[in-house]
Amino acid sequence: MIKYIRFVIILFLFTATALGVKAQSTATTSSPYSRYGLGDISPMLMPQNIAMGGIGVATNRINGFYSVNPLNPASYSSIGLTVIDIGVYSNFSTLEKTGSASQKNSNFRLSHIAFGIPVSKRSAIAFGLMPYSELGYSYRQATPNFGSGLPADTNAVNYLYNGDGGLSKFYLGYGIGIGKHLSIGANVSYIFGNLKETQSTEVPSLIGVLNSRIEESNSITGLNYDYGVQYTVDFSARKHLTLGYSASSNTKLNTVNSYIVSSYFRDATNGDEGVATDTSVNRQQPSGKIQLPMTNRFGISFQDEGKYLIGADYTMSNWSKLTVAGVNKQLRDSKTINVGGQFTPNINSLSSYWAAVDYRLGAVYDQTYLYVNNTNIKRYAATFGLGLPLRGSTSSFYKINLAAEIGKRGTLANSLVKENYVNIHLSFTLNDKWFQKYKFD
Repeated sequence: MIKYIRFVIILFLFTATALGVKAQSTATTSSPYSRYGLGDISPMLMPQNIAMGGIGVATNRINGFYSVNPLNPASYSSIGLTVIDIGVYSNFSTLEKTGSASQKNSNFRLSHIAFGIPVSKRSAIAFGLMPYSELGYSYRQATPNFGSGLPADTNAVNYLYNGDGGLSKFYLGYGIGIGKHLSIGANVSYIFGNLKETQSTEVPSLIGVLNSRIEESNSITGLNYDYGVQYTVDFSARKHLTLGYSASSNTKLNTVNSYIVSSYFRDATNGDEGVATDTSVNRQQPSGKIQLPMTNRFGISFQDEGKYLIGADYTMSNWSKLTVAGVNKQLRDSKTINVGGQFTPNINSLSSYWAAVDYRLGAVYDQTYLYVNNTNIKRYAATFGLGLPLRGSTSSFYKINLAAEIGKRGTLANSLVKENYVNIHLSFTLNDKWFQKYKFD
């Protein structure tokens, strides 16, 4: 029976992987703030870390349960059983703007597939697929009086902004322990996907007017590298203090850039758009480059195994250096603080299931890379979640991880948009001896 269950799990994972790659080529977010840079950057975190405020730089094995933590590849050295982790993600957001009706959006997608396989007692490899960024928005801005400000001119101009696409990240990493306290590791990642944005100018009240559109698309591929280190101080067999550092390198990705300016008519009767009547600019750049930012992360955690873990992370990214096809995207350097932890009442409880459950809580403060209308865009969030153990065998362990993030981004000041959101993460994690050879006397 166990063999059949494993076969079904493997089949499901590979099917989900194929569907995930396809799904991540389209928009899975609905935020006007994803217009800037490469879209909304997705965290390299599993739900069990997201529920703890997004800490992960200084975490590895928690309460004796193994997980894949690509945020710091040094953590792979603690993997002692084969780990498979697959998850889904949903987002519910409400966009608010002064003087306008609020807009509600919802999205759903595969969030990640991750594998961790021990190589030796103190080393392991890990690989998986997860989103790198998400681009998805559609909104309109109207200017009265044909933009002239003259009262006699009653014609309005509509500016339509649309974006769609996303980038995915396939990573392969290795972590190894050096001595009793030190671990190091590294990931090599292949980033790929498409980003497409359009900006249209229309005058709907004038019949026969020629509208214009700017369309820019980037087909992106390339390698990126992550590396990290963790150092653990043991106060006893169960109590450990871990210090961590990890970084993502400022590599360059390849992009096939397309920039098209065209004109078109819109039918005043039914609103249908006609085919482009003229293309004034059609510029193709088959060998453009995207300069990614350097990201540095620092973390600390303290764990009493079987009882609790608390920790904090601090992240700095120099997004002001981001360029796409030689054009600086005018972003700011970002800073993020994550704090959180988890508590397990009685991990060995037989009489009460809920006493063996992991209860997680955390908070996030993010000074994002966005600077819009002379305003720094900030994000605040509270997180919480559960780690629900499932009955396994003497060599296999299962857990369902549920995480929720409730937060807000932006402000109503200076004609900006405030985004209130709820993110729900759900994953299934397996620990098992899948690839170990058995010895017989």
